Amino acid sequence: MSKHIKHTQIFSDLKKLIIEGKYADDGRLPSEAQLVLKYKVSRPTAARALHDLQVAGLVDRRAGSGTFARSISASDADQKKGGDFIGLLVPGMGVTEIFDVICGKLVRLARGNNYSVVWSSSPATHDPDGPTMEQAEEFCQELIESKVKGAFFAPFGWQNGQAKINRMIAGRLRVAGIPVVLLDCDVLPFPQRSDFDVVGIDNFKAAYMLTEHLLKMGCRKLQFVASTNNAPTVAARYAGFREVLLQYDVPVEFGSCPATDPSDEKEIGALLKNKPDAFVCANDYKAGVLMHTLENLGCNVPGDVRIVGFDDVKYATLLRVPLTTMHQPCHDIAYAAWQVMQNRIANPSLPYSTLSLNAHLVIRQSCGAYHRK
Repeated sequence: MSKHIKHTQIFSDLKKLIIEGKYADDGRLPSEAQLVLKYKVSRPTAARALHDLQVAGLVDRRAGSGTFARSISASDADQKKGGDFIGLLVPGMGVTEIFDVICGKLVRLARGNNYSVVWSSSPATHDPDGPTMEQAEEFCQELIESKVKGAFFAPFGWQNGQAKINRMIAGRLRVAGIPVVLLDCDVLPFPQRSDFDVVGIDNFKAAYMLTEHLLKMGCRKLQFVASTNNAPTVAARYAGFREVLLQYDVPVEFGSCPATDPSDEKEIGALLKNKPDAFVCANDYKAGVLMHTLENLGCNVPGDVRIVGFDDVKYATLLRVPLTTMHQPCHDIAYAAWQVMQNRIANPSLPYSTLSLNAHLVIRQSCGAYHRK
């Protein structure tokens, strides 16, 4: 069994059995130890599959008791009752917090409107190398064979050829006559725009607001922290970052978004030699890693340098210095995406739309707003 399908195969097998009512008597699923023996996998792999089922809303995991199929599994078999299906292809599910919230809301909206949800492969598929073209085709085929009325698709990462795979998936579903609503970002690089509906936040505006907040506090030497091969969301954030610097007559680097490894002490140490006032991070995860690196280098946040992030995930408040960030309105994103999907299903000839919701600034200690020198 290959690296990619170890946990996804277990997930798919158990999902099928749950929907078929295999565990209807007492609801108890095999334990992690039993799955390890049956599939000849490691315990973490078995645990990952059960976690994915929990994220998908198919099971409850009770400490000390085991894993049990949820009664809502019957709604996943609504085809027998004439119900319709909605597809979800969201590789960040179970890995990225904002997608957990968005997908949870979408599942509730679907079930509340008599739709059953079809997950394509595991909702938490997150191979660091991304899917192959063949695997992506399998994801599409699963949704096509399920005859979904529409599919919500959050594109994979933006490296190792994944941009091409994202376009293939969206195009393949369209050819099959399945409406597609993209979540979070487009399948084309910023500022290009595809002819698919896209629902997310206004990343350009949000980054502008976040950076302007630092400028208004007197910061003038700012460094943007992101990776290589960034998704359109990060490219839009970098564009917003640069735009506000230009508006405030602050020197701006030319070219594309620079790549920075926030965990590399040597690289961060070199940046500190330029005495930056603040780091604007592409997301909260990078901000948290950067904060740890700065601490190891003896650099105080926010006394010596300030940090801001993006997304407002839960641990942003749990860092050593609580993180200033931009909050993503995940429930609103899900509701808006649902409405766009219903409009698209009802009238496939509508012009494609971009629905960009407002993020809002959450001010905490890391930006220095509450710091006294």
